[in-house]
Amino acid sequence: MLKEQHRDLDAAVEALEYAGSTDLLQIKRLKKRKLQLKDEIRLLSDRILPDIIA
Repeated sequence: MLKEQHRDLDAAVEALEYAGSTDLLQIKRLKKRKLQLKDEIRLLSDRILPDIIA
């Protein structure tokens, strides 16, 4: 679900940039939310598959 949200945000940012949107604040907010989701995905992934050094 988080990965899907991340992909959706990526598509939204891409669409705004492609359309030449001048709303830089909106683009910045979307990118920030995208990074937050990426961090959350990484943390959950690390909990499921911890990095074990053998």
